[in-house]
Amino acid sequence: MGTLRYILQRLFYGLILITGVVVLNFFLIHAAPGDAAEVIAGEMGGITEEMMAEIRANYGLDQPILVQLGLYLSQILRGDLGMSYHFNQPVTTLIGQRVGATILLALSAQVLAMVLGVVLGVLAARKPQGILSGFVSVFSTVGYAAPVFWTGLMLVVLFSVVVPIFPVEGMISARFRGDAFDYALNVLHHLVLPASTLAILFLAQYARLSRAAMIEVLGADYVRTARAKGLGEWRVTFHHALRNAVLPILTVAGIQFGNLISGALLVETVFNWPGMGRLAFDSVLRRDYPTLLGVLFFASAVVVIANLLTDLSYRLADPRIRTGGR
Repeated sequence: MGTLRYILQRLFYGLILITGVVVLNFFLIHAAPGDAAEVIAGEMGGITEEMMAEIRANYGLDQPILVQLGLYLSQILRGDLGMSYHFNQPVTTLIGQRVGATILLALSAQVLAMVLGVVLGVLAARKPQGILSGFVSVFSTVGYAAPVFWTGLMLVVLFSVVVPIFPVEGMISARFRGDAFDYALNVLHHLVLPASTLAILFLAQYARLSRAAMIEVLGADYVRTARAKGLGEWRVTFHHALRNAVLPILTVAGIQFGNLISGALLVETVFNWPGMGRLAFDSVLRRDYPTLLGVLFFASAVVVIANLLTDLSYRLADPRIRTGGR
């Protein structure tokens, strides 16, 4: 019952946070220079003042800003994110078409970064003054400092030009023909470079964090006791030490998932990956306010859910949290 109450409480706080984000995004986007009605009119060609007024009325752009905000919030409560100015489709439909590609990219990058980062950090922590430990430190600094778009461009040059083994853009080959298994392999082939680009930045953080946490844990009394009992080094490292060093890694994983979604914007642009980041980029260029607001709303909801799952994983990983420290 305590866990259920905790979940409901966090969901309530999450709804308040999402509402605040929606309101802030609404005002910031509408405060930006430019007029969405003029962009729509420009795509239609030359139009009269009467047609311009009709466009504003159809999209509610002739209403005061607070009235527009109230109408938008009421739409969200009904599960309606509005109509796209440019694509002339419901925003929920556009997000539904793109969300799978973004989630696939973000989750692949997250898993790749966590697994490789933790493994590198653990191996480096076993010999803090060794060559591998020094490599992890240097790699962490370079990987964290390098802009994600620069990393993507370098991978494109290396693996699509110098050694052409991976495709440079898209999610699937234009002339692809095959069954479901071949389709999955084709998507995986296109996924390697964008997922690796997005993972490198966070892999460096996980490697450095897990290395520092493991060095601290491996010096604890209970680890020395486990070794004194004759337990194998691998069992001591991965069963006793890593389980206690994983909590800060889980914290960073939950926080960084939101950054993964935002980082996908640049990665999807570099590799022309058909996800929400690309949709947001196109929406900014075309002043498509409903689509951009819908993407930001979805991203904020994903961040809140990711933080909730992180807190729940905390309670599963550490029994002291479930019992309130007793």
